[in-house]
Amino acid sequence: MWGGRFSEATDSFVAAFTASVGFDQRFARHDIQGSIAHATMLKECDILTADEVTTIIDGLHQVLREIEAGEFSWSIALEDVHMNVESRLTDIIGAVGKKLHTGRSRNDQVATDIRLWLREETDNIIELLIRLQSGLLDLADQHTDTIMPGFTHLQTAQPVSFGHHVMAWFEMLYRDTERLIDARRRINQMPLGSAALAGTTFPIDRTITAELLGFEGICQNSLDAVSDRDFAIEFTSAASILMMHMSRMSEEIILWMSAQFNFVQIPDRFCTGSSIMPQKKNPDVPELVRGKAARVFGQLMTLLSLMKSQPLAYNKDNQEDKEPLFDCVDTLTGSLLAFADMLPNIVPNKESMRAATMKGYATATDLADYLVRQGVAFRDAHEVVGNAVALGIKEGVDLSDLSLAQLQQFSDAIGDDVFDYLTLEGSLAARDHLGGTAPNQVKQAVVNGRARLKAFA
Repeated sequence: MWGGRFSEATDSFVAAFTASVGFDQRFARHDIQGSIAHATMLKECDILTADEVTTIIDGLHQVLREIEAGEFSWSIALEDVHMNVESRLTDIIGAVGKKLHTGRSRNDQVATDIRLWLREETDNIIELLIRLQSGLLDLADQHTDTIMPGFTHLQTAQPVSFGHHVMAWFEMLYRDTERLIDARRRINQMPLGSAALAGTTFPIDRTITAELLGFEGICQNSLDAVSDRDFAIEFTSAASILMMHMSRMSEEIILWMSAQFNFVQIPDRFCTGSSIMPQKKNPDVPELVRGKAARVFGQLMTLLSLMKSQPLAYNKDNQEDKEPLFDCVDTLTGSLLAFADMLPNIVPNKESMRAATMKGYATATDLADYLVRQGVAFRDAHEVVGNAVALGIKEGVDLSDLSLAQLQQFSDAIGDDVFDYLTLEGSLAARDHLGGTAPNQVKQAVVNGRARLKAFA
């Protein structure tokens, strides 16, 4: 396919080493989609005749049917998806097939294919994210008043509702959705028409092609359009943040499923057992998602490293962008599919959560806040509560189980209404403000969350 420039054939090993058709055939449908739009534009600009373009488009549809039916014969000798499709097109329709490449290069062709493919995959991922978030909203709505310990430093801190915790997951994923939607705008810019690096001498109209392919904009510099992959890096960065969030969720589920926590159960279909320990129920799905996060992080570093030293314009290095991007998309999609089915089906163990909340003096801050409202300076209130906690530890009881007389020995500002603030329910209800864990605030957060998701539609 190199014509007359070369005096000898490419070495067979080099041909196999440099070929990308083994993986870039994944772009076949998008490659043909781009070729149909390109041919249509060439007709509109009077570069090809209407009959030629009709013949080319009919031939491209036949090539696509062969590929989708598994009847297409891929050739390493033809190096990539573009040349394989073009060669087969020419076999079908004859010499007119060779005219399809007028006014373009494989450099702008592959850049277009990647963007078309990644745009579609991004839409699929956003759809999965919205499905996952909808499931989390349903779960949170069921457990607005299910009490569990909130943690800092993995130590019991203050009571929260399980629904409030689930809504924290929702907020993480909501920002991830926003990031992907924003990244999609930069993915959806058309490089086609940039040709090899400098544009083309043919009188093309790139706006026609962009409209046919559904691009929001057109890459404004031909050198940049064919050579940069920052849109793929940005996607992989957003994917890495999303996988980081899913890994954090996974870690919590793994801890909570342990006998030491016993906070939740997930359906058996997301778990496996042990080959020698019959009692085991292993949280394989969250463990794998936690592990796969590292894999996506690695693909981000691969793409950054790939691009960091490349001079303008296109270099063969960029052939190495596809496999990391493919793996990133596949890993993220699989993880989201698993989570979208698993997370909404978590079953909290309310009794274990409540018992755990009672163990860590989770209402200590509520007692301090009570004292402040009675006119005690916060630092003095902090010391009073510390003394009360020390007594509770000595007696082996929770703050709410100490008598009024025991509490009053540390401060005469404590009245008999203090116990309204030391119950777990009272602690939750007291945090009745936007973003707080009060059950009615969590219910409102769920309502707001559903409205916010609808805005993505």
